[in-house]
Amino acid sequence: MNFSFNIDMGMRRNNASVVRFGIVVVTFFTCQTTYSVRAEDPIVFSRDVAGILQDNCVACHGPKKAEGGYRVDTFSDLMTPGDSAAEPIVANKLDESELYRRITTMDTAERMPADTEPLDTQEIERIKQWIESGGVFDGTDPKQSLAFVRPPKTYPAAPGSYAQSIPITAVAFSRDGTKLYTGGYHELLVWDIQLQQLTDRIGNLGERIFAIALSDDGKSIAVGCGEAGRNGEVRLIDLATKSVTSVVARASDVVLDVAFRPSAGNTLAAASADGIIRVVNVRDHSQDRTIASHADAVNAVAWSDDGKRLLSASRDKSAKVFDAETGDLLTSYQEHGTAVRGVAFLADGKHAISVGADAKLRQWEVESGKKTAEIALPGEAFRIDRVTDTAWIPTTAHKIIRVDLTNNKEAATLEGHHDWVLCVAYHREQSLVASGSFDGEVCIWNAADGKLLAHWKAVP
Repeated sequence: MNFSFNIDMGMRRNNASVVRFGIVVVTFFTCQTTYSVRAEDPIVFSRDVAGILQDNCVACHGPKKAEGGYRVDTFSDLMTPGDSAAEPIVANKLDESELYRRITTMDTAERMPADTEPLDTQEIERIKQWIESGGVFDGTDPKQSLAFVRPPKTYPAAPGSYAQSIPITAVAFSRDGTKLYTGGYHELLVWDIQLQQLTDRIGNLGERIFAIALSDDGKSIAVGCGEAGRNGEVRLIDLATKSVTSVVARASDVVLDVAFRPSAGNTLAAASADGIIRVVNVRDHSQDRTIASHADAVNAVAWSDDGKRLLSASRDKSAKVFDAETGDLLTSYQEHGTAVRGVAFLADGKHAISVGADAKLRQWEVESGKKTAEIALPGEAFRIDRVTDTAWIPTTAHKIIRVDLTNNKEAATLEGHHDWVLCVAYHREQSLVASGSFDGEVCIWNAADGKLLAHWKAVP
């Protein structure tokens, strides 16, 4: 099974590490989420067909790439012929439906999906029955993305205990700083920091958790999750009920970062490995806009403190600034020359910082894209947690670097991890720093003096 962590981080590990990681993948990531359809149930597009198309076809026939001039990312697009002018779907007529011919032909040069395994017999049968029953659309808007047409999945329960630790790719403090949220397998794990004990497990989430964002009021959590190359979601968790209340964003690949817009807690930006930024209203689930400016996976997003601008980092080697109201591209910074993985605005809103695979923090002007400062880091960097004039940066050197943004100098180094540090979170009131690493360890630090206060393997 392909694992989405490689998509956003661009990891380069030695053979021993790859084997070690492969054991974790095999141990944990063998479950598949499927819909159960009884023989007597009628085949409907939203439940039975939309997911097949999104998981297998949108990557080559979607908004960023439309092979043969044909798209399938909405029902309206699905029914519109591509360059060949052949009708994709003809109601009740399989022999005249080009899409059905393409998924069943024995000619590998024509068969879809291209360059991969054909659809399985059950998937083909569902499409066949749907066409034979009239090819009807049962949604409300034929121009709506298939991601929103298909019903939300109910994911399998996580195992009672984990046989192996998993990489910790996301951490977040509770509002009062007494609890820590970490990503698990199909679940969010809640830890009592003082006792270093697991207190809650919130399930019904995507296979892997890549981002956790607490709402401004502290009442809900947005979780970016998904399964590599197949789907991604942002699921909203109500902390009072400790349950998923809604799916507010969907993507054709894993969601790698989420961020609530300051002073507009109902608006959220989601960065996805499909190269698209989605700005959504979490209250009414409407999608304000999609930004498809990047040519590769979007690894991170960040808002300016006033919420007027949005910043992104991508594997396409660029960081970009957008107008938050219109989505218009304002600036593109491309001096890293490698994948950019973390971004943040400075408090003045006039400067931004970015980090990535080049092991450097770069500061640059938002308006001009001109570099104003550069700091060498001890290893490749994955994220930035910026609070006022301080930036916390996790690195492959097993260290967290604190940078003083008033003088652009390294102010402190937190050491104690034994593997790549992948994520970091800072709690200002409690003066705590939390971090997670590739080997599944979580560390809690005193931000003032850098003392390691606690550490444990974040597995049930």
